[in-house]
Amino acid sequence: MPELTGPAAPDTGPAFQEERALRPAMLRGWRRRCPNCGAGQMLRSYLKVRETCPVCGEAFHHHRADDGPAYLTILIVGHLMAPLILYAFTAYRPDPLVLATVFSVGTVALSLYLLPRLKGVIVAIQWSRRMHGFGNARDDD
Repeated sequence: MPELTGPAAPDTGPAFQEERALRPAMLRGWRRRCPNCGAGQMLRSYLKVRETCPVCGEAFHHHRADDGPAYLTILIVGHLMAPLILYAFTAYRPDPLVLATVFSVGTVALSLYLLPRLKGVIVAIQWSRRMHGFGNARDDD
């Protein structure tokens, strides 16, 4: 049987490597840890992603999280808070100022909690699926 060459040949180059597990990477990202080793901090401040992992050296500079974490935060917080506001208003009939104050504080607190964790998850998904430059291990290009 002849060997395949050209575009029909199976890819065995450096980009075609072993599968990276998605679930452990996402859990490490949720904890804001390096998706590769799980030991190094992924973020150097509240939302700034480090250039590389301080423990294993995995490059993060090419991630493309952009607005994804903000959109997911809005989606989750909105879907949690809207039914709670409706329930609190219909069941207890609080003063509108009290309702607005309590749920504003809750919304801000939940958003501040979720935003860096969701950014870690998105970067970890990109790492796991070898997206946006995460394809070649230890490649700083």
